[in-house]
Amino acid sequence: MSIVYLNGQFLPRAEAKLSVDERGFFFGDGVYEVTRVVRGRLFEWERHARRLARGLRELRIEPGLDIDAIRSLQERLVRENEMLEGQGTVYLQITRGAAPRTHHFPPAGTPATVFLSASPFTPPNEIRGRGVAVVTYPDYRWSRCDLKTVNLLPAVMAKQFASDHDAFESIFVREAVVTEGSHTNFFGVIGGEVRTYPNSNYVLPGVTRDVVIELARELGIPASETPIYRHEIAQLEEAFLTGTTTDVMPVVAIDGKPVGNGRPGAITMRLYEALAGRIVAAASASTAAAGVA
Repeated sequence: MSIVYLNGQFLPRAEAKLSVDERGFFFGDGVYEVTRVVRGRLFEWERHARRLARGLRELRIEPGLDIDAIRSLQERLVRENEMLEGQGTVYLQITRGAAPRTHHFPPAGTPATVFLSASPFTPPNEIRGRGVAVVTYPDYRWSRCDLKTVNLLPAVMAKQFASDHDAFESIFVREAVVTEGSHTNFFGVIGGEVRTYPNSNYVLPGVTRDVVIELARELGIPASETPIYRHEIAQLEEAFLTGTTTDVMPVVAIDGKPVGNGRPGAITMRLYEALAGRIVAAASASTAAAGVA
């Protein structure tokens, strides 16, 4: 049975209980992060931490823990679940806490709810080799998609739409512009240039998204935060998704029509290999540093 963390306690998952007055339950009043774990080490935690801190600040949630303490809790949870080899993920959720149901904030001093869980993870390399199909879906979400909140019903509906159509993912289209996926960022290649929707309030500033843009520039691959319009989908030479548990995933069909030659593209796979190399290098460097310490 896995061990989770809830409000100051490490305990078996089956024993973790929340109040029915929890504001995450009533309002989705909270934020979350999912961090990759490789050989017991958190991958790109500093980027996750910055996004988490920004979300907490924007929503005016006081977790009662600083970022360093949150990191320590995650690292201990990884050890408690004996995830020191292979790969996994840590899920972190912080809500405004439990209080009588009112739309305005609860009284000052109401403790936040802090929850952590850890799970083993196997990268989806088999499907990566052949690529995936996606479908387009109207972007009806609110205009603060840059905050990683637990208000995920639009993402749930979009992902179910993909499932209903035997697709891996839905990609949102807002006013004829592709924004992102239900739980991924979306990239396309046109004229040899990698393009993705610019960071704004309409997309989540994805950690893997930002790493991949850096890697593209390191590899000398032209990359820009330039929107892809619906009418440009037919011009895509390659396309791919990025995410913490997706890495770089080739997209070979959109709405039933092939992207490029219908196979994972060369630029896409170069970026995936570069990301995989960074993940391995980060884990090795962390292990070596721990050994020296």
